[in-house]
Amino acid sequence: MNLIRAEVERLGARRFVQLMVVLLVFAFGVTAATTLAGSHQPSAAELTEAQRQAAAVRRGMELEHERCLARERGELPVDDDYSFGYVPRDCSEVDPALRDRLPVTADYLGGVFTFTKQATPLLYFLIAYLVLFGFLVGASYIGADLNSGGVVNLLLWRPRRLTVLGAKLGTLLGAVLLLSVLASLAYLVTFWVIAQVGGYPGPTDAAFWAELGAIWGRGLTLVLLAAATGFSIATMGRHTSAALGAVAAYLVVWELGGRIVLQILEVARPDQLMLASYVGAWLAGEIDLWDSNACAGPVTGYCDGGYTLTWQPALAVLLLLTAGVTAAAFATFRRRDLI
Repeated sequence: MNLIRAEVERLGARRFVQLMVVLLVFAFGVTAATTLAGSHQPSAAELTEAQRQAAAVRRGMELEHERCLARERGELPVDDDYSFGYVPRDCSEVDPALRDRLPVTADYLGGVFTFTKQATPLLYFLIAYLVLFGFLVGASYIGADLNSGGVVNLLLWRPRRLTVLGAKLGTLLGAVLLLSVLASLAYLVTFWVIAQVGGYPGPTDAAFWAELGAIWGRGLTLVLLAAATGFSIATMGRHTSAALGAVAAYLVVWELGGRIVLQILEVARPDQLMLASYVGAWLAGEIDLWDSNACAGPVTGYCDGGYTLTWQPALAVLLLLTAGVTAAAFATFRRRDLI
């Protein structure tokens, strides 16, 4: 317990950690102030007009679906397709009940911050910063101690390498998780208040909160994985710059250079070999990708090169990668000369 307390104090005393927290608060404040300055609370006339436009669009979608069904029943002549607009062969394409979302009042409010429309991109922005925060803090936390000899001094007091390294990693993950939870809650509550006093809350039903909560939970998981990865790479490299160099090399060599080579070689579904695809699939729940090589050769009939990457394989890849790097870091730390 004394070891954990000592590590918490050491982590909180690091200037780099304090700087990153200050930058987080600064970015938070700028975003909130900009949002509040560029928004206004809609008047009754604005709300009425926006509701009318949304209702008119929804009614138009219903009429389009009814025309399609009428043509299927033989009540609408084929020649009338050109008079009433395009009518698809498959009426499910224009069925309002199958749409991901229908037009709502918030879609027709100009210059108004709407919480239900902006909460998701705002949360993604915060998650991106917290991922960067977790990775950099994790790398600098262990990297600086290894480079300065702080770990050696700590081992003189507690001569158990794996216990010390485990305590450092556990302290890091606990602190990052606590900060991420508090920051994200304060972040969302602030923008909810802005929507109440200077914007429009929008339709917040159970489905909206469930989707936002799922993104929040997946984002916190990604933050912890990033922190553990930065910590582990810096442990193996014995320096903070080792983690930064490894990420930079991966992005340049594989995400950019490797992607170009795979396209030249016409490898099928190259996005499945990119870590960025799995990060995106995990955060969003699933992403739709396109394989340009699937339809490159002679194809008979319709060719669909699209495919979907879901969160289940994405989570498996991220967990395996993080676990492998962390296990390698502990194995290296156990056997290596620290002097």
